[in-house]
Amino acid sequence: MPTATYEELLIDALPARIETDEQYDEIGKRFGKLLGMQKSRTPEETKLMRLLGILIEDYDRRHAMPPDDSTPAEILQFLMGHSGRSNADLLPVFGQRSHVSEALNGKRPISAEQARQLGKLFSVQPGLFV
Repeated sequence: MPTATYEELLIDALPARIETDEQYDEIGKRFGKLLGMQKSRTPEETKLMRLLGILIEDYDRRHAMPPDDSTPAEILQFLMGHSGRSNADLLPVFGQRSHVSEALNGKRPISAEQARQLGKLFSVQPGLFV
């Protein structure tokens, strides 16, 4: 039986950014199947498995949330840590380095407008920050 090329595997899997739990489950099953084929997996299948792993990690990073009783500052810290963003990325939202630092430390409240901007920046509901 001839092995599938990477292109054929891509056509079969149609990998794309995961947006729903259903897509996550489907890609997770495909990833698990490839992972279980460790000894018989072709280099092309390994390449597809790695791509699917990146898509799963991206979804997990975007959908991971801190505990419900977290403060706005803790949520902001959590999102900063999971997004790979730096304090400098928050300058357009807060205007000054000291304001960024104060917001991250919970010493400065986050305004409604800043919450809207942070919601856009992190692709979350602005209400998390108020």
